[in-house]
Amino acid sequence: MRYVAAYLLAVLGGNTSPSSKDIKTILGSVGIEAEAQRLDKVVNELNGKDINEVMNAGLSKLASVPAGGAVAAPAAGAVAGTAPVAAEEKKEEKKEESEEGSDDDMGFGLFD
Repeated sequence: MRYVAAYLLAVLGGNTSPSSKDIKTILGSVGIEAEAQRLDKVVNELNGKDINEVMNAGLSKLASVPAGGAVAAPAAGAVAGTAPVAAEEKKEEKKEESEEGSDDDMGFGLFD
């Protein structure tokens, strides 16, 4: 990931086709040693490609990935709308109890 990030930084800086040396310089400026094998793979995969097209292709692939809770929400329907209210009320009650419990020790130190 750091190699891709450094590549993107170079592109944002105006270098449309960063070399391995450019990426090593960027990574070295923050104290990261670049592994030649991984660095070469990133440069070879992205060399000659428009970075915006690569990112758009990736976004379209991510759009087809299901999100964790998105499937369950429509199935619950109206029941889901009332559940958060009840949960909030319980949380408020617990907060009040914990605040009252902390008042019991007021005025007494641990080593008194």
